[in-house]
Amino acid sequence: MEQAQQRMDGPHGGALLGAEQAAAMIRSGGWFAIAADEPVLRRLPQGNWIGGTIPYFMGANGGEISREKVHVTPLPTSAHGGPWIRRYDAEHLHRICVDAPEHGYTLVILPAMTPVHQTYAREAPGFEDMFLKPVFGWVAGIHLDDINRCSPAAVDGSNSVLCSQEAVALHVPLPESQVAEIGIVNIFEQDHGDVIRFPSASFTITGCTVNGRQDNLAEYLRRRNADLRLPLVADYSGSMINVSVKAVDEARGAVELYAPVFPGVEYQLARPVGDYVQAFERALRDEGAGTACSFNCVLNFLYSDLEGRCTPGFNGPMTFGEVAYQLLNQTMVYMAVRRLPT
Repeated sequence: MEQAQQRMDGPHGGALLGAEQAAAMIRSGGWFAIAADEPVLRRLPQGNWIGGTIPYFMGANGGEISREKVHVTPLPTSAHGGPWIRRYDAEHLHRICVDAPEHGYTLVILPAMTPVHQTYAREAPGFEDMFLKPVFGWVAGIHLDDINRCSPAAVDGSNSVLCSQEAVALHVPLPESQVAEIGIVNIFEQDHGDVIRFPSASFTITGCTVNGRQDNLAEYLRRRNADLRLPLVADYSGSMINVSVKAVDEARGAVELYAPVFPGVEYQLARPVGDYVQAFERALRDEGAGTACSFNCVLNFLYSDLEGRCTPGFNGPMTFGEVAYQLLNQTMVYMAVRRLPT
């Protein structure tokens, strides 16, 4: 945005609350983005909100794991037209930007490890009107102890429907005097080593090329003794985009990823990071003042020991993936509404 733009007065960030406090906020009116563990979400009243399952948070007092608390973020809206909620299965997800307001923003929450998650990851860059209308959001998850026992869900708070196979989107129009700005904070950079390419878009990788030679990604990572906490990083016209490693199955020679890699893109291993919080604070110096809401990756929470440590000025759910137009990993995504100069 131009430096002449002024920051909008209004909602700023959010708060980690008890369930009764969160319910009172919902009943008071306004529009909200909400995150909590599933049993807590089921107890919240119907209202103007969308949400997702997660028990990992960045609150005012630092990173926290809670199955009882609720993160509530008031969202900037316009008096000139109310927001609307839509749900999308994998077949109809391509309409998300078509349905969006001509001027405003869309917040989307995707349940992890579902067809709608995979469809968005693979196909969102090609959706009609994508990159022309601001779209941001996060991937709902679960406590890691509950893997293979529970399913993530997005929530349509207008009728208290938990959606384990649908994305939930909140489309918010804004007046012409305001504009939604979406930002990405990524502390990872390419290590300027081997160049890795992939033959097709996929979450599961076997074959690849390394510096132009055929290779197996699992074997390559083993030979490199790679730190699997560090993502693969691609340079998209100056923007660093991460793809995080979920698991390596050396017996099958397969690598499972949290987001797909794409053909025609050069990837490199990420450069190691020392102190995450210090690196994050450096990255935030010119970012995000007046932020309405933000979402950080649960891998950053876990790998960087963020429990009890703060990322000043930014709080929200720690997610299974982030959306800034396309699906991202190991980043923080934020949205702010700016007032255009008159």
